[in-house]
Formats: sequence, structure tokens, C-alpha cells
Amino acid sequence: MASITIRNLDESLKIRLKARATEHGCSMEEEARRVLRESLDRQRPETLGDIARELFGPKNGVELTPHPPVTPPDPPDFSDE
Repeated sequence: MASITIRNLDESLKIRLKARATEHGCSMEEEARRVLRESLDRQRPETLGDIARELFGPKNGVELTPHPPVTPPDPPDFSDE
């Protein structure tokens, strides 16, 4: 296992981390690992549809229905016939 040292950590951040660790019944070190893991495991939306689902999807009480497929019209014919 690797280890890291975090220098110049704001005192208020350290206090909040300690409080959160106490809430979860673990050490500050374990809570820091948990915070990092959750933050890095979270997937970022890849498409506009993913972003829309994240903002307006079932988690937020909105059911989105996909737009039906649309076939584009044929391009105009500019040939000299």
C-alpha cells in the first residue's frame, strides 16, 4: 500500500474531516481514504444526455422520454438535368 502526506491542510478542513470521521465511526485517515475513493470513483457525465439525466432524471423526480428518431430530409438536387 502507498501512503501520502498532505501539507498545509487548513485547520477548518481538518476539523470537518475529524467530525465526519466521528460521524462514520472511523479514524480520520480512513475517512480521508473514503472521501478520496468516493470522489475519484464518481463517473463524470460523458454526453449531453448524461448531463440531462443527472440534472433532471429520476433521482430528481423527472422522467425523461427519449426523442423519437428523426430521419433527415434528402439533400436538394442541384444537378443540371
